[in-house]
Amino acid sequence: MAEIAPVADKVTSYFYALLFVRHPDLRSLFPASMDTQRDRLLRALLTAAEHIDNTDVLVDYLQNLGRGHRKYGTRPEHYPAVGECLIGALSKYAAGVWNEEMEAAWVRTYTTISQIMIDAAAADELRAPAWWYAEVVTHELRTPDIAVVTVRPDQPYPFLAGQYTSVETPWWPRIWRHYSFASAPRSDGLLSFHVKAVPAGWVSNALVHRARPGDIIRLGPPAGSMTVDHTSDSGLLCLGGGTGIAPIKALVEDVAEHGERRPVEVFYGARTDHDLYDIDTMLRLQQAHPWLSVRAIIDQQAHQQLPDAVRAYGPWNEYDAYLSGPPGMIRSGVDALRDIGIPSDRIRHDSLEELVSAGN
Repeated sequence: MAEIAPVADKVTSYFYALLFVRHPDLRSLFPASMDTQRDRLLRALLTAAEHIDNTDVLVDYLQNLGRGHRKYGTRPEHYPAVGECLIGALSKYAAGVWNEEMEAAWVRTYTTISQIMIDAAAADELRAPAWWYAEVVTHELRTPDIAVVTVRPDQPYPFLAGQYTSVETPWWPRIWRHYSFASAPRSDGLLSFHVKAVPAGWVSNALVHRARPGDIIRLGPPAGSMTVDHTSDSGLLCLGGGTGIAPIKALVEDVAEHGERRPVEVFYGARTDHDLYDIDTMLRLQQAHPWLSVRAIIDQQAHQQLPDAVRAYGPWNEYDAYLSGPPGMIRSGVDALRDIGIPSDRIRHDSLEELVSAGN
């Protein structure tokens, strides 16, 4: 890993070149433009290899990947081709340390990785579709670049508050992006997402600026373990930055629906007042539930980041922590929470893949 890290771009390019030259039939599984896709598959493989000794984290991560890959049309017979090209790219760019023993270790690793993913996909196929169609029913622009999009899936969509899904729009086929559910499961079956249009973001800009009621999008399966343990009576310490407030709102609704009166402390972080697009909703929830406390932390006014503000309150040793927002905020938030004594196994946040993609 140390050998290829400085040349990761070259490894990625060579990997895809091998894959598409040797197995041209696989090209159709990928988006027409590979700009955003290029490093995802390789990064996921390397992430898995890096965590090969952490069985719980690895298996959960790979099972989610295996289930999620069904929406691309991935089949068991595709895995050996990817493994062969992975080994080819690694052996070329790690030539200084590559030998028979290392190749055997990578073959074992990849065999383990692929089998977990294949098994998870096969089990999922028995109980769920590879994707769901969903019709946009409302589209509310909260700021010039943030929309609340509510959709109706074409069949029941089971998920838990705090989870996320992947979304594909009709304008950019085979390009999927992750969005958290912005509410707990509803009796009417509708799903809501908070979407911020980011520069050059194909899916986010389409959902914010092009999507209208009546449009049909596709949803992948639900994923993520940032869910509430209802067997515990610990308090919840929730940090939501920007549109990361969406799954935090879902968690609050989930606690309320279970009739629990455990304390829930929400820190809603934003750069400016303007970015607190959902503060009215959160304050209404606070009025309705005496066990809920909501604090808005505005960087430019407080001159401190969200994790710093959390340190000023507490103590938090009786709380489970939940973080959602930009990867940098999650990384600094996890560090801050560990510093004030919350053990790692009581800190939950967005997916491992998203943190890894931010260079963690």
